[in-house]
Amino acid sequence: MTTSDLGWEFWRSFLAVARTGSLSAAARSLRLTQPTLGRHVDALEEALGEPLFVRSQHGLQPTALALSLVPHAEAMASAADSLLRTASGEAEGERGTVRLAASEMIGIEVLPPMLARFRERYPGIVLEVVLSNRNEDLLRRDADIAVRMVRPRQAALVARHLGAVGIGLYAMRDYLARRGVPQTAAELATHTVVGVDRDNAALEAIRIGGEPVSRELFSYRCDSDIGQLAAVRAGVGIGICQHGVAARDPDLVPVLPDLFHFSLDMWLAMHEDLRYSRRVRLLFDHLAAELPAYAKTGRRPARGKNDA
Repeated sequence: MTTSDLGWEFWRSFLAVARTGSLSAAARSLRLTQPTLGRHVDALEEALGEPLFVRSQHGLQPTALALSLVPHAEAMASAADSLLRTASGEAEGERGTVRLAASEMIGIEVLPPMLARFRERYPGIVLEVVLSNRNEDLLRRDADIAVRMVRPRQAALVARHLGAVGIGLYAMRDYLARRGVPQTAAELATHTVVGVDRDNAALEAIRIGGEPVSRELFSYRCDSDIGQLAAVRAGVGIGICQHGVAARDPDLVPVLPDLFHFSLDMWLAMHEDLRYSRRVRLLFDHLAAELPAYAKTGRRPARGKNDA
């Protein structure tokens, strides 16, 4: 048997074992039997002429060959998922599945009410929401639609600019009542500042008063935007927040708005081939109508509103 004789089910089993590290866990994830998974892996190893996994006290460890094959198997999995989503739609287009990608902040704090209204209107459309700060590859069909905070560059994408989302420093009113309101960057450094941990790209983008900041400014570090926001809401200290999110909580107070403020452009994108998929277009148009209102609420706060 050669690799050309092995269908997707063999590679799907291989990918599940590589991800979980055991035949039993992979079998549960795919709802197959452990012997079936074992036969699939054995058949692949026989066709390749090399082992794909070695047993260790930590389970099945992928070999160098297996690690080199994982990205290709993931691409196959993404294509298979896309095929199933496309095939799931019925002729009238108001049934089936649409996969939506967004950042943690947008996906958790902004989209749910909008998606609730969409589901109320189109109950036959199933939504799959991918939350990640990594830009999902729409050309590879990792998602059907993406809300992005950077302009899409690929020529094969349909993109719409939704507005600019403003971002600033915020703290809870009771924290500022306890610790005082910093008036300068030097005073800010005496506070508990919530910020990034190991995300160097995010760190390099942060400027206060036009000057770069070091990781040492942050005495509470977390690379999750939602984790940072949760800490600020709990009264841990001062952190970065989108103006639109902060506007919903009267106890979130802007801090140093003249020294720290910037914005991110919000874009909605989908692959151009999906323009003719009614269910995808319905969600795209729905978000294109609703998200600009969020961007408008995210304008820079007026000066003088940072009093505790």
